[in-house]
Amino acid sequence: MRRVDVVRADITTLRVDAIVNAANERLLGGGGVDGAIHRAAGPSLLEECKSLGGCKPGSAKITGGHDLPARHVIHTVGPVWRGGRAREAKLLASCYRESLLLAERHGVRTIAFPAISTGLFGYPVADAARIAVAEVARFVADHRLPHKVYLVCYHDTTYDVFSAATSRGDQ
Repeated sequence: MRRVDVVRADITTLRVDAIVNAANERLLGGGGVDGAIHRAAGPSLLEECKSLGGCKPGSAKITGGHDLPARHVIHTVGPVWRGGRAREAKLLASCYRESLLLAERHGVRTIAFPAISTGLFGYPVADAARIAVAEVARFVADHRLPHKVYLVCYHDTTYDVFSAATSRGDQ
C-alpha cells in the first residue's frame, strides 16, 4: 500500500484523523488555507488557538478539529519566501517533520497536508513540492504512524507539480 498520495481537494472536507494548517505565528486565523480551516472549524478553534501562545516557524502545535470532519488540526508555520537564503528550505522541511512527529505522538493514522508556504508566503511550488515529498517519504520510511499521508492540493497547477514530484521517486 502506498503511504503517500497526492490528491486534489479542499482540505477542510477530508475525513482524516488530522489536517495540517499552514498557519501564521499567532495561530489566530488568516488568509488562504488558514482562513478556510478556521471558517470551517468554527469559532471554537480560534478560542483553543488563543490558549497556545502562538507558534514559531518550523514548529507545530495541535488542537481539536472542532466542526471539521478531522479529529485534529496540526498548526505549523511555514517560512515566508525570501529568495532562498534565509533558511527557508530547513524551516519548510521542519514543518513537515514536526507535524508528523506530533501526529505520531497523538496516534494519528491518517493526515492531510496542504502545500505549506506556497500561497501567501510565496514559496516556489516546485521547490516546496520537492521538500514536502522528500521529508514525508523519509519520515514514513522510519515510522509506523501515520499509516497514510495525503498531500492535498487545492489548485490544478499545484496538484500537477506535487504529482510530478512523487512520480520522480522523491517519495
